[in-house]
Amino acid sequence: MKDFTLQCPIPISDYPKVLLAHGGGGKLMHTLIQKMFATAFSNDILQQDHDSAQINLPDSKIAFTTDSYVVQPIFFPGGDIGSLAVNGTVNDLAMSGAKPLYLSLGLIIEEGFAMEDLWKVVQSIADAAKTAGVKIATGDTKVVDKGKGDGIFINTSGIGTIEHNLNISPKNIKTGDVIIINGDIGRHGIAIMAEREGLEFEHKIESDCAPLNDIVQNIVEAGVDIHCLRDLTRGGLSSTLNELASSSGSEITISESLVYVREDVQGACEILGFDPMYVANEGKFIAIVPKADADKCLKIMKAHKYGYDSVIIGEVTGNTEPIVKLKSRIGTMRILDMLSGEQLPRIC
Repeated sequence: MKDFTLQCPIPISDYPKVLLAHGGGGKLMHTLIQKMFATAFSNDILQQDHDSAQINLPDSKIAFTTDSYVVQPIFFPGGDIGSLAVNGTVNDLAMSGAKPLYLSLGLIIEEGFAMEDLWKVVQSIADAAKTAGVKIATGDTKVVDKGKGDGIFINTSGIGTIEHNLNISPKNIKTGDVIIINGDIGRHGIAIMAEREGLEFEHKIESDCAPLNDIVQNIVEAGVDIHCLRDLTRGGLSSTLNELASSSGSEITISESLVYVREDVQGACEILGFDPMYVANEGKFIAIVPKADADKCLKIMKAHKYGYDSVIIGEVTGNTEPIVKLKSRIGTMRILDMLSGEQLPRIC
């Protein structure tokens, strides 16, 4: 009989220790998830490969998701770790077309954390939950020794109901589908970076952190045949498109000239050496819909306060190879690949 030993699916010789890049939304994180976590926990629900799991109950269908927030600094222009935790989880549920209802709240607090700052975070969570129309239904608090944490970390899980018959999934993406984005990209990552490093620009750049459940429900209730939704968080627009191309086996083509980057964000990216295509957002998403429904979907999105800059940026151009192509401003075509890690660590 041959000896049987468990072997780590990620070569130890390549990465004997976890790197910051393993949590950055790029290739290393996806390798970690696919080869270690997905391999160990494989089941039909995980294989949906979506922001939130869609679960069929005897009399209903729900979406379920969880996320942890370790952003540094915890207070930044346009939000803080509290509003980010609520909106991030609400948005993951919304990407299934679900109506978010309940959140759990787990706090890991470092000894010595200022009570005044804790109160600010708690108030921010309460305000964000009220705005999004969700309730904090349960929670947990742990305190760790001074020096064993980094101020405060937050975990939130969310449950929402799915009250439609749409199959909103990366695996439902089809050739000819149109890709619509609800506005400018890159603001959240640059806002975090500027605050973290004490950088001052002519105009203060604020995060786009916002709940997206209302604008998504407007699209669902209008009867748009939504094929897929995805919010543009870690890794930005480029990584998101690459994830979807990989999950659906599709070729995706977008036009650089149609992707809106605010002048102040573009300037900051040029100074810092960042590509806005890879910079995180917390209030932006893409809707992938059939061409026949594109104008209707765009009109609904532009009528909402979180979508007035919505625009069609590209389409699904084939299904022979999972790849993302970018048509540049000068008309050339290049591959828009996924970064190994993240330009900006700990932005959520």
